Amino acid sequence: MGYALRQLDLRRWRTADALRLTAAHQDPEMANQNGIVDRASAVDWIGRVADLDNGHVYAVADAEDHPIGCVAVTNIDRHQVGWTWYWTLAEVRGQGIARDALRALAGWAHEEAGLYRLELGHRTNNAASCGVAASAGFLYEGLERQRLAYDGTRYDVERHARLTTDPLNPPQRPVTISL
Repeated sequence: MGYALRQLDLRRWRTADALRLTAAHQDPEMANQNGIVDRASAVDWIGRVADLDNGHVYAVADAEDHPIGCVAVTNIDRHQVGWTWYWTLAEVRGQGIARDALRALAGWAHEEAGLYRLELGHRTNNAASCGVAASAGFLYEGLERQRLAYDGTRYDVERHARLTTDPLNPPQRPVTISL
């Protein structure tokens, strides 16, 4: 399937997105993410992220409203700090989708949601995620040794963060945020 990538919209996940969400999680790179294995678990996940008390989870939709990824800020605490995360479909990786979505989310989180600090982490063997973080102004802050475990293997995690005072480049394509 081709995607209309000239502009993006960050919007709420919908039950109608469940089959696409399930298909996205069939990708080996996504298999350990979110516990989504079938349509029922996708619908359940969509329901759980719909109205979080301490976060916002958005579908990244193309210009024709097809979900092609996800970007989020969750675990927002009383110190105005949030945990950011993102993923994209395999078919659109390497085309700046995650970069543009994360830049838009960071701008919104700092300016509209009033968050002072955004944090994220990625496995050290995920150079693409590191590139997305850096391109959205997240600075390297350190290494968490053997932080994550998947299929019996422990992985080190690089931590990054950005402050509201850090410079932020705008997305390289139009990105709207539909609340």
